[in-house]
Amino acid sequence: MTPSHHRQGGYVNPWGSGGEDRTGLDMLKWTWQRIVTKIPPNPPADAFPRAVPRIAVPRVDREEVRVTWVGHATFLIQTPTANVLTDPIWSARASPVSWAGPLRLTQPGVAFDDLPPIDIVLLSHDHYDHLDAPTIRRIAARFPAAHWIAPLGHAALLRDLGARTLHELDWWSTLDPAGTRITAIPARHWSRRVRSRPGERLWCGYVIDTPAGRILFGGDSGYGPMFRDIAGRAGPFVVNILPIGAYEPRWFMEPAHMNPEDAVQAYIDLGATGMFVPMHWGAFRLTDEDPLEPPTRVRRAWQEARLDPDRLRVLAIGETLLIRC
Repeated sequence: MTPSHHRQGGYVNPWGSGGEDRTGLDMLKWTWQRIVTKIPPNPPADAFPRAVPRIAVPRVDREEVRVTWVGHATFLIQTPTANVLTDPIWSARASPVSWAGPLRLTQPGVAFDDLPPIDIVLLSHDHYDHLDAPTIRRIAARFPAAHWIAPLGHAALLRDLGARTLHELDWWSTLDPAGTRITAIPARHWSRRVRSRPGERLWCGYVIDTPAGRILFGGDSGYGPMFRDIAGRAGPFVVNILPIGAYEPRWFMEPAHMNPEDAVQAYIDLGATGMFVPMHWGAFRLTDEDPLEPPTRVRRAWQEARLDPDRLRVLAIGETLLIRC
């Protein structure tokens, strides 16, 4: 039986649009709204909190797991068996070209040259703020033995960028590279790059098994019923990394990007266990909300939901979350 997210020549969301149906007219409407409506200016880089990362080199010991936020959807997750990077981007722009496109608001929280040996790279989908070609070339050259894990349809693209050991996963598929179990999980999103069609490649999140418990990396996603399914099939989670930014205007962004209130509800759907670490804000200005707004709104939504305040961990850029096994 063909899975519900497969279609001829590509992939779809079983729960309706994930943003792939937005048209050129929609883009013109949004552009016009941005012209006639004054959006908040970009804040200065020093308005975003930063911290000194606590990276273990070459690896953590057997009694801990470390989660360091590099920025946007890029995390360095260090377990006793592997150093894992998620959606790495160290470029100045999230764009197919170096001279145009969203420019970084803040520098990465970890310098590229300070990375420890990388064993696994997880890629959630092919959008330029998550799959950055220059960064992939740098990682592939510096860490040639790394395992590259991506959703279905990405192998040829990654091979062209220099990646060697490639693994493609469908939703709910599992792999054990470098002694670390990785499971691809559903997300509500879409895919497209220059010279590719919408939905030509799959999108996903991941669950990483660690000695301290399971870590969920949500990738890029709108809100949907899949979070309850993920809780039942892959939970509970010691850390829930979920996107909270790039959400305005809602009429355009809602299918593909959760706002902070959606993300808190997703955490509840996932079982409300472990810590909630927000991501997908503070690095690139992709949409219309004030870039400093997402953490304020997520804290308010958390309080209104009467959740344990100690479980919301809004990391500063570069901050490391230490988890004892």
